[in-house]
Amino acid sequence: MRRNKYSILIAALAFAATACTDNFENINSNPYEPGDLTADDYALGSQLNNVASCVMSSDVNTLQFTDALLGGTLGGYYSDANAGFAESFARYNAKNDWSRVFMKSDRIIPTLYANYSQIEALTNNTGNPVPLAIAKIIKVAAMSRVTDCYGPIPYSAIGESTDLAVPYDSQEAVYDSFFNELSDAVAILHENIGSRLSKSCDYVYYGDPASWILFGNSLKLRLAMRISFVAPDKARKFAEEAVADGVIETNDNNATWKYFNSLTNPLYTAVNYNNDGSVTGGDTHAAADIICYMNGYSDPRRAAYFLPSTFEGIEFVGLRRGWETFDRTWGFNFSGVNVRPSDPLIWMTASEVAFLRAEGAAIHNFDMGGSAEEFYNRGIELSFEQWGAQGASAYIADAVSTPQAYSDPTDKNPYNGDISSITIKWNNSASAAEKLERIITQKWIALYFNGNEAWAEYRRTGYPRLIPVAYNGSGGIVSNATGPQRMPYPQEEYTNNAANVASAVSTLLGGPDNMATKVWWARY
Repeated sequence: MRRNKYSILIAALAFAATACTDNFENINSNPYEPGDLTADDYALGSQLNNVASCVMSSDVNTLQFTDALLGGTLGGYYSDANAGFAESFARYNAKNDWSRVFMKSDRIIPTLYANYSQIEALTNNTGNPVPLAIAKIIKVAAMSRVTDCYGPIPYSAIGESTDLAVPYDSQEAVYDSFFNELSDAVAILHENIGSRLSKSCDYVYYGDPASWILFGNSLKLRLAMRISFVAPDKARKFAEEAVADGVIETNDNNATWKYFNSLTNPLYTAVNYNNDGSVTGGDTHAAADIICYMNGYSDPRRAAYFLPSTFEGIEFVGLRRGWETFDRTWGFNFSGVNVRPSDPLIWMTASEVAFLRAEGAAIHNFDMGGSAEEFYNRGIELSFEQWGAQGASAYIADAVSTPQAYSDPTDKNPYNGDISSITIKWNNSASAAEKLERIITQKWIALYFNGNEAWAEYRRTGYPRLIPVAYNGSGGIVSNATGPQRMPYPQEEYTNNAANVASAVSTLLGGPDNMATKVWWARY
């Protein structure tokens, strides 16, 4: 872990005193291009941005595995389009060097805890708690993706040292820690609401504690809804607590990492890997699933989400996930992922929060501050606004349209089954199952670009209904009906942390260490 390097950074941060606070409102430069930054600002800014990079990584290789090939694919948004990916998440047979990334990439857990400890040291030396409160919220955002990928993980013991070969916590215990950390961070920010950081230290909210409070509460609401079926009383407490204190309600407060100006959005690079001139992208293309839904609904957001296909007369058509037969000469004709080099990475939006509140009110009878129908419609409106699409009112009123049946223009990976008959318009007299499918389907469409959240919600609820993969290479372990429920622990854990991972599998996991075992919040 290069302890000598970290000791130097601790000393630099301790020297920083009140770095990145108060009088730097006009600074808005990349920390890797210092500009007018002082040495003190540069130190803290680098640490906070390194922590932020652990949510959706700025490292292209890391993000390609976690968000393009894993979450984006299993969430129904993307299909890998590289003929060399015979063993992949889409085929339920990914090798260890793919499935290990969330836990073993040096760009996530090691980077997170190394930088978090430096910010913690700064707080201890300066008495200014705002940077650490912000870092704590980001830490929960990052580590929630890790536990949702594997289930039980090392968590509480990591905070005691930089050693990662430590005991595991149950996923329920990890979530309990998340709720406590978010509550603590939000309380500290409330107490220090006027202690604004320099814009250069924070490329999410430019140092505004009030906005971080909204995101902290919204993240608490997301995690509360995640456990709503397995721990309903706990979910009610934290969901209602979050809403009462204030959550993201407008797109102005969306949590997006606006870090990519002189640097390139890593998702843009990842989806275009091995692009040999195609206008639709390279290694990753749009999946058949998301496009079938949006085509069926004549969704005006399609142009913002997808690049048009190059099939004559077909504007938007997706590539079936887990294809059996593939050739680049025809595969790159399918619609691409419409992401630009300077786009931010999307962590959480007002639209998602509205759909969370809709589910809380409709399915769980939580006090969400309004009716399910109001929040459902508002979620659609906010998503349309976010993507600059027109026609939200007509879309909301559509009680007829259903997802389009899939038609492969090449006939190489056809699917002749039904997808879903769910319509758009809210129906207050519908069954709870229909209400849930309607909410999650529209939430899923709005969550595009946040595939790991889509995959988590699919595992939690069974919605949206996705097209089965064309080829299942799991050897009968993973069901085509449900898809992978988690990733197996990295092989390195069995070498370097053998006793602890064995204990976790035998006492905490709830099943064998494979892709079919459900994580805690999906076991109900």
